[in-house]
Amino acid sequence: MLPSIAIVGRPNVGKSTLFNRIVGSRLAITDETPGLTRDRLYSRAEWLGRHFNVIDTGGIDFEDAPFIHEIRHQAEIAIDEADVIVLVCDGTVGVTEADSFVAKILYKATKPVILAVNKVDNPALKDALYEFYALGLGDPHGVSGIHGIGIGDLLDEIVHKLPDETPEPYEADRIRLCVIGRPNVGKSSLTNALLGEDRVIVSDIAGTTRDSVDSTFEREDRKYAVIDTAGLRKRGKVYENVEKYSVLRALSAIERSDICLILLDAEEGIVEQDKKIAGYAHEAHRASVIVVNKWDTVEKDTRTMDRWEEDIRSQFQFLAYAPIVFLSAKHKSRVHTVFPVVENVFSQYLKRVATGVLNDVVNDALAMNPPKSHEGGVLKIQYATQASTRPPTFVFFVNDIERMHFSYERYLKNRLRDAFGFEGAPIRIVLRKRD
Repeated sequence: MLPSIAIVGRPNVGKSTLFNRIVGSRLAITDETPGLTRDRLYSRAEWLGRHFNVIDTGGIDFEDAPFIHEIRHQAEIAIDEADVIVLVCDGTVGVTEADSFVAKILYKATKPVILAVNKVDNPALKDALYEFYALGLGDPHGVSGIHGIGIGDLLDEIVHKLPDETPEPYEADRIRLCVIGRPNVGKSSLTNALLGEDRVIVSDIAGTTRDSVDSTFEREDRKYAVIDTAGLRKRGKVYENVEKYSVLRALSAIERSDICLILLDAEEGIVEQDKKIAGYAHEAHRASVIVVNKWDTVEKDTRTMDRWEEDIRSQFQFLAYAPIVFLSAKHKSRVHTVFPVVENVFSQYLKRVATGVLNDVVNDALAMNPPKSHEGGVLKIQYATQASTRPPTFVFFVNDIERMHFSYERYLKNRLRDAFGFEGAPIRIVLRKRD
């Protein structure tokens, strides 16, 4: 697993701006209103070849302000989850009582803490840094999240304090399944059905499962690990502290898995949140199987399953490669159909293609549908090779990376699927310029 850093501090010191600067995008909402960031945001970052997760938190404060109790608690959770903590203060204001309060919380963290003094845009403010030694957290780093001043030095310090990546706890041939879906779709019931015993608490109350639970088992000489995750809610509804904690756990579980079993509720039908949850698995490049649960509750005719498949394909176009399974976890009906699908998807996730055969398919695709002019020129693919599996990743050496249109990349992926299958597995194409 990747190590994580948490960005914490009182409201309105620029935590979200610093988060955006570190991850290289504007994922967090920034505003002058204190306490705007109420949900933690998570993203990956890279510096000097080290990859790590970044957690943005709401401000910690002790005044009786809206959401302040929730913000404080979620920051404490983020501190608990992180390997390195970055405390952000405001250099234009100086040390405040709230800063001291946050520092006292961090004394209990027993983890490396880096002090970042933000908004140090003016060189005259550098002398003000000495005041922050009073917090007892070591040397303060003067930075400007808006202008990027001092960010490189701060990242150097972060990377220096990061622990090594956590070694994989499971052997390579064990299939790691992650059960994801919104609350009360039957994730715990499916986990129990797959295990053949009741290891996870099952309840009709949405959100019963607050944590991720790993369970290992063997079936017909095949080793499995099932990670049952807490239900993922809409962001607007994720205000209960334990729910926020559950989202972080679920995203972490997706990272540790090979295959995500994406649960849909046949009784309620497909909702927008189902697509967002499936998007987490797709964006993490994990193999996927779409599982329609509570199939026993649906009135059926000869075309019911066909109509469901058509609807799923229409609404989950980005998961066109994912197989679909229908079952009832509660009654354990059709659960056995999951295993052959999972085994096939796992083999596709690990599939390797010989370089010669791969280039024959690519050349045929180029001849059948040559690239059109894009960004001032025509794409030329000179060579292709498979770099890795989990997921299948292909490196294309081209004359100009900018000339690959996203629609043509999609066309190439489809041709690879036509030739080699890769059912259930996402395909990654990495471009490299070759003179």
